[in-house]
Amino acid sequence: MPSIYEKYRLKQVINTSGRMTALGVSTPRPEVVQAAMDGMKHYFEMKDLVNKTGEYIAKLLDVEGATVISCASAGIAQSVAAVLVKDSDWLLENLHVTPIENNEIVLPKGHNVNFGAPVGTMVALGGGRLVEAGYANECSADQLAAAITPRTAAIMYIKSHHCVQKSMLSVEQAAVVARKHDLPLIVDAAAEEDLHAYYRAGADLVIYSGAKAIEGPTSGLVIGKTQYVEWVKRQTAGIGRAMKVGKEGILGLTCAIEHYLTSTKESGAEMVAKMTPFIEALNTLNGVTARVVWDSAGRDIARTEIKFDEATTGVGTGDLVAKLKQGEYAIYFRGYKANEGIIEADVRSVNADQLNIVYRRISEVLGLEKNA
Repeated sequence: MPSIYEKYRLKQVINTSGRMTALGVSTPRPEVVQAAMDGMKHYFEMKDLVNKTGEYIAKLLDVEGATVISCASAGIAQSVAAVLVKDSDWLLENLHVTPIENNEIVLPKGHNVNFGAPVGTMVALGGGRLVEAGYANECSADQLAAAITPRTAAIMYIKSHHCVQKSMLSVEQAAVVARKHDLPLIVDAAAEEDLHAYYRAGADLVIYSGAKAIEGPTSGLVIGKTQYVEWVKRQTAGIGRAMKVGKEGILGLTCAIEHYLTSTKESGAEMVAKMTPFIEALNTLNGVTARVVWDSAGRDIARTEIKFDEATTGVGTGDLVAKLKQGEYAIYFRGYKANEGIIEADVRSVNADQLNIVYRRISEVLGLEKNA
């Protein structure tokens, strides 16, 4: 029986880039796979399934409301549509052909990022118009408030390593601004690990990826205040129809959340222990310097930073990253700083043997000898 890789002539991947959509995000545990398979084998009244699993998840997380969606980016679009449409049956079916004056979504300028698609595209899908507050390198509570006008429908906050971290207001501060102006606060926390913090900080809607930290199937989760979650659920008959989640995704994610809340997670210290031999090996190569760095967004995630002296190696870091994808294994890194001669390896989804392969491939591509 041929493997999936053999049957479809696919290249095997070593994923040192983290929980990335481009690589299939994560590998759910067997119990989650089984829950998704069980869901596929049965029929349900889908509205009942959505409501009952939402109630179950809300109770698990001690929040007012919850609903499973197709993915976190769909969560942005549907959340924006929810705060614009609310209970209007007309707007639900005519959102994009009806002029809406109060459709502005205010967010810090440093949060207007491309996470694989632009945040602004998701806002526009939901019928909103993005308004940036502050500057690329700073946004205070006062600067956020200054961007609010009578046309503002909501405040959005993106909690992500993609965003500028310096001189940015906190979720708590954004919540204070939202309350003062009687506006909902939508927090996109797609890859975040804490399923409680942003709701407790005062967000009205919080969006998570189901397949990243939670390690569920392709799916998303929206939690928040009852009224706002109900408005998100209404979008099933609006723009949400084009981004619906199936029964397998709903039941798989619900199971994944249960396990996520009770299982022991790999700690940053354990990640450091796993990567230490890898770092030591890399540091024997001429022109290569490796060290431990920590997640810029404050999560307990340790990574290996690998810096290349291109004058010594004779290979551009961008070229190195490209060549490492071309061998027997497609090896993926976090290449956000490749233009500075730096890449990062996320070790959460690899084992020691795979890290040895990564080391060997780097040394082969560079053609470097060990330091004497």
